[in-house]
Amino acid sequence: MTQPKKKTAGTSGTPEKPDDKAGTGQPPEAQRSVVTAAQVLRAAHEQFAELTGLRPEGISRFERTEGGGWELEAEVVELARVPETMSVMALYELSLDTDGLLTGYRRVRRYERGRTGRTDSR
Repeated sequence: MTQPKKKTAGTSGTPEKPDDKAGTGQPPEAQRSVVTAAQVLRAAHEQFAELTGLRPEGISRFERTEGGGWELEAEVVELARVPETMSVMALYELSLDTDGLLTGYRRVRRYERGRTGRTDSR
C-alpha cells in the first residue's frame, strides 16, 4: 500500500506565475491593499508632523492624482501669536503615493490667520 504524497507549502498544483509573489493567482496590482481616504489623511498628518514638527490644523484640498497617488493641502500654524488672529499660518502641499506614504511636501504660501484675502503674488 502506498501512502499519499504530502503537499508542501507553496505547491497548489498549478505553477506560480513569475509576477505572482504572494501566490494568490492575481497580478500584483490586484494584490495591493486598498487604502481609504481616512487612512491617507491620518498617514499624511502623522508623517508630515514627524518630519517637520508642525501639526496640520486642517486640510483644504484632498484629491487623487493621475498616477493613483494623493495630493493634499494642509494648513499649519508656523508661528503662534497672541491674539491668535495674528498667528502666522502656512499652506503646505503634500504628495503621497498610492499606499499613503509621503513622497514630498512644499510650502505654498504664508499668511496671518486673521487675513481672508491673498496678500502674496503667486
